[in-house]
Formats: sequence, C-alpha cells, structure tokens
Amino acid sequence: MYQLNLPTYDLRLRRTGNRDMIFDVLRRKYVALTPEEWVRQHFVHFLIEHKGYPTALLANEIELRIGGKHLRADTLLYNKELRPHMLIEYKSPTIALTQKVFDQISAYNLLLHADYLIVSNGMQHICCHMDYEQNTYHFLEEIPDYSEL
Repeated sequence: MYQLNLPTYDLRLRRTGNRDMIFDVLRRKYVALTPEEWVRQHFVHFLIEHKGYPTALLANEIELRIGGKHLRADTLLYNKELRPHMLIEYKSPTIALTQKVFDQISAYNLLLHADYLIVSNGMQHICCHMDYEQNTYHFLEEIPDYSEL
C-alpha cells in the first residue's frame, strides 16, 4: 500500500480468499483493504492514539439519506450528546482534494450540521471549523486535539 503522511500503527491484516482485509477498530471487524480504507484506518488510529479522540464517540460508514439517495459518511465523531461534531471524508492517496471533494462533504453536512469538517487523502489533511451563526467557516492549521474541540 501507500506510505502516508500519518503515523504508522500495528496493523491487523489478513487475506480472505483473494482479498486483502484490514481490521477496523471502530466496526470491530475485518473489511476489504482498498486505498481509501488504508487512509481511513490510519487516520482513525491517528485521531485515537495521537489526538486523544475517544473510540466510543467515533463511528465509520454512517448511512445518510438525502431524498431517495442512500449515502455513507466515512467517519463521524459525535459529541457527548451524541450529535455529529466532526465529519471526515477520505479519498485514496492518488485522489486530489479538489472542490468536488469539498462539495461532497458539504452536501453530507447539510444533514448533519457538524462543527468540524475534515478531508484527507492520507497525504494532505484539510480541516475547517464551521460557524453557523455567521454562516462562514475557517480552515485550521492542523487537526485539533480532542481536548481543544
């Protein structure tokens, strides 16, 4: 797989038939190892092990419904009242973080109203804080520690 701009961790990999699988600590099961999943697992471990995010408030692959469409948010951090606090969208390391990626996460956030949005392709990580009172957002220099949220 790809060398990412994220800390390494003790991977749990296995092969099932002809498919490589990686253990998802949040879903507590092995999932297909794709480039996007590689990024997700590294990023989630980064949040937990280096930024102090509680595993109990994180969830992967959350189903959303927009009209008749069924979509999936890659990762959500909930606040202590179990409302969406941070929405994270992952892309493969070969996918540039373009306006189209921001349009996608923004559409998801119309339903969720999360306070923070993050997009990452494992090489570049972009985080912004939403200000719903002023109808604006501002980009942060780095991913905040959980204690700073």
